[in-house]
Amino acid sequence: MPVSRNTPEAAAPAPASGTVHWIGTGLSTGPSGLGLLCERAERVVLWDRTAERAADRLTALGLTGRAEARALTDDALQDAVGAGDVIVSMLPAAEHPRLLRLALESRAHFACTSYVSDALTELAATAADAGVVVLTEAGLDPGIDHLMAHRLVESARAAVGDTAESVDFTSYCGGIPAVPNDFRYRFSWAPYGVLAALGSPARTIDQGVERTVARPWEAVLTHRLGGEDFEVYPNRDSVPFVAQYGIPEGWRLRTFVRGTLRNAGWRKAWSDVFTTVSSGDQEQIRSLAKDLAARHPTTDADRDRVVLSVALDVRAAGGVRWQGSCLLDLTGDDTESAMARCVSLPLAFGITRMLDGALPAGLNRAAESADEATRWLEFLDGAGLHCTFADGAPAPGGEGV
Repeated sequence: MPVSRNTPEAAAPAPASGTVHWIGTGLSTGPSGLGLLCERAERVVLWDRTAERAADRLTALGLTGRAEARALTDDALQDAVGAGDVIVSMLPAAEHPRLLRLALESRAHFACTSYVSDALTELAATAADAGVVVLTEAGLDPGIDHLMAHRLVESARAAVGDTAESVDFTSYCGGIPAVPNDFRYRFSWAPYGVLAALGSPARTIDQGVERTVARPWEAVLTHRLGGEDFEVYPNRDSVPFVAQYGIPEGWRLRTFVRGTLRNAGWRKAWSDVFTTVSSGDQEQIRSLAKDLAARHPTTDADRDRVVLSVALDVRAAGGVRWQGSCLLDLTGDDTESAMARCVSLPLAFGITRMLDGALPAGLNRAAESADEATRWLEFLDGAGLHCTFADGAPAPGGEGV
């Protein structure tokens, strides 16, 4: 997948109108993120299947009266969106291209937290010519992990330069139960999507060679953080992120992997799940997903935990070595889940950057420079998402630096 590289010749972004259309009211729509937009935007409109559902969500978030509630139809949205508005898609990724096309027709900007798809990449090329800003990969993972990676890579380059004999990069993220249950997981989003992701091959760099793992759970490793063990496995295709993170061509990569983190004991607890996923029988997989979601749901009494660990180890000539790591470890409370906070708050900050006219037209990810990443991280730290930076592995639960 091509990596976005906005240039100084790109069209200037269309002036922001100050109106934000937030589409979708699922569990990742948290009071921290939406509340920030209610403070910073001139007008926020929350769209759901019915106006009543949107109003109920605003009440649950403690934001009644601070945003408008509207019923979502294509015609209603098209009539409501104007030039310079921001359309925020919190719908499934398959819906993003449709909403981006609508944004382009109105010369409105667009934001989501999902990975860049081929369809979004193609549309974003048109957006650049139209002065439309497209912000993607601006949540937790992808999102905050990008910020950490840019900061680590820039720090390592400053310390050792653009040549290195051996480089190891790892990035693992997971939404897990704060108090592990026997299943080592609770479902808070589309259960079929969780199982489908397990059935997708993962590509990484291992021992200096690109490798593809057909069944990611067969590559589970123990990942120790501050005396606590987790289980991690590769997810999706890691290789395109080598360029996205600005890894110098003179760095010889020994390891480069982006993956998923789970509570210790997850692989054993999910052994029967893996058997069904391996069969490839979609009817059985969907049936199992429905059954698991019913048996292991996230309830109001449960507290979730987000753990994101990014580490970089660079060894250069002459025995020069630089090591750095970043950790985000957050547990939800009765006001907001950790996942909602970690997804919606960085997205909302990215939208404030759009409102300020600070992002270029065309395709943007959470941050595509170390300076911009630092700006985002400093905001998140001030808003309570403390990312610990250290030489070596930090302990979970540490305070931000």
